[in-house]
Amino acid sequence: MDHAPIPTESDPRWQHVLTRDAAADGSFVYAVRTTGVYCRPSCPARRAKPQNVTLYPSPAQAEAAGFRPCRRCNPKGASVAEANAALVAAACRLIEQAETPLSLHELAEAAGMSPFHFHRQFKAITGLTPRAYAAAHRASRLRAQLAKGTSITGAIYEAGFNSNSRFYESADGMLGMTPSAWRKGGVGTSIRFALGQCTLGAILVAQSQRGICAIALGDDPEVLLHDFQDRFPAATLIGADPEFEALVARVIGFVEAPGLGLDLPLDIRGTAFQQRVWQALRQIPPGTTASYADIARSIGEPRASRAVAQACATNGIAVAIPCHRVVRSDGGLSGYRWGVERKRALLDREGATPATA
Repeated sequence: MDHAPIPTESDPRWQHVLTRDAAADGSFVYAVRTTGVYCRPSCPARRAKPQNVTLYPSPAQAEAAGFRPCRRCNPKGASVAEANAALVAAACRLIEQAETPLSLHELAEAAGMSPFHFHRQFKAITGLTPRAYAAAHRASRLRAQLAKGTSITGAIYEAGFNSNSRFYESADGMLGMTPSAWRKGGVGTSIRFALGQCTLGAILVAQSQRGICAIALGDDPEVLLHDFQDRFPAATLIGADPEFEALVARVIGFVEAPGLGLDLPLDIRGTAFQQRVWQALRQIPPGTTASYADIARSIGEPRASRAVAQACATNGIAVAIPCHRVVRSDGGLSGYRWGVERKRALLDREGATPATA
């Protein structure tokens, strides 16, 4: 039996049109009978009345129905957001390939933008300023060189620093400690930690001098502790004290009700790409989900879905960096570092309703 078409106002896609949601671009188009054109959801044109609108899955179907593409939003080509994301992705590659740091003016000129507009677009898409992105990339190169056994001086120059003095000014921000301490597994550094229980099982919370550096969930607290010790085997791990217990209680409260947010500094270290992904994850509102492809597109790397999934898997700060809000393209649950059932439970607490695994 044939079913009547869903009225436009009752179609969940209509809300994306009302909010001009750029994230929905590419998933459907809407056609306006009074003008004879079809648009992408983010089109800045004046909104049409819903009774004059028909939603189509693709431009081809809208054109088969007799509509022509809108010249303002160019629904068949790249949107302004997509074009900017591509330019920023190209700028990221320039930063990564440069032997010495590039200036803001050099990057903006290569992108064909003014320095002000480029800086704003770069931060909006990556979550980092161009300077911070370059620093994160140098940090990842530095860690790789130190792990190879390269001398500290050699590693500094291989990472793109012009002098030792410039590096040591930012060493703590990059490694959280001196290069020699990092190479020795964290010797001379102190990290406070505590183990506890929450409704999702065992929980480990750790804090460096810079902020929360680990929130881990699991079945066995000893396994959590051993895994954490393996990250910095020579660091001084300090057991819980009353002040830290209060902080841990706040973290547990946040895990129990993720929608409340966690207003605590985080000590986030990773490659430049990982930091871009993790920053994008922090932009997903509680109660909503995004696919790996969505995150890849949002950081200007539409073909990097697998790399996004890997970055999610290496996230060591559960819930505060909400990789649990990332699902498959069909809405189903995929792998989660701390178990798919915990992922499901966290989404249930936030009111999100993903498909079954």
